[in-house]
Amino acid sequence: MEAKVCAIVGMGRGIGLSVARRFGEMGYRLALLARSEECLQNYTGALELDGITSLPLAADASRPFSLISAVREAEKRLGPVGVLIYNAYACCPTRPSELKVEELEATLRVNLYGAVNAAQAVLPSMLRRKAGSLLFTGGGLALRPSAAEAALSIGKASLRAYVGALAQELAHEGIHAATVTICGKVQRGTALDPDLIAEAFWKLHTQPREGWQTEVVFKPPHDQP
Repeated sequence: MEAKVCAIVGMGRGIGLSVARRFGEMGYRLALLARSEECLQNYTGALELDGITSLPLAADASRPFSLISAVREAEKRLGPVGVLIYNAYACCPTRPSELKVEELEATLRVNLYGAVNAAQAVLPSMLRRKAGSLLFTGGGLALRPSAAEAALSIGKASLRAYVGALAQELAHEGIHAATVTICGKVQRGTALDPDLIAEAFWKLHTQPREGWQTEVVFKPPHDQP
């Protein structure tokens, strides 16, 4: 039986809010995780205007205990998570020749380690049910690194590799792992509109098993091959 609970880690007004609306309108119970309690209240209020109820949970993706505790609370109050959307990221605009290990480590705590911790927090119940989706917001920097954004380039490339490996491991368990890789600035009314991106997350979750994709790439029209 499908667990109709969607947990969004790194809830924001762009992709996060659009994804929440898409899954909420399909009857999913929503857990919204972000650091700012004030922002979370604004998001839950915006969703309520659309008739969608959500559970706001303050959590810091860079701190394992904070993140895992929030996921546990979501499962306690809503039920087992059937869909995890990991949308958190951290950046430190620094060139690779000047990037300090400490700076890189700080961004990886969110860009990679947080994703690993979130996935492992929801996996036990998914494995018991032999069903679930682990979906991650990827970035074009994983495909085309930037000297000006070395830390984020490394983080997104690492996340992409992690999800690819995760997909190989879990496919035979009935669990779909995939990334939505976004090559550019998310902006409404463009090819990178958050509502279009949210639809990609929904389609990944609802794909038939024989057609599972590991990655969907969004590029501006001028950047298409």
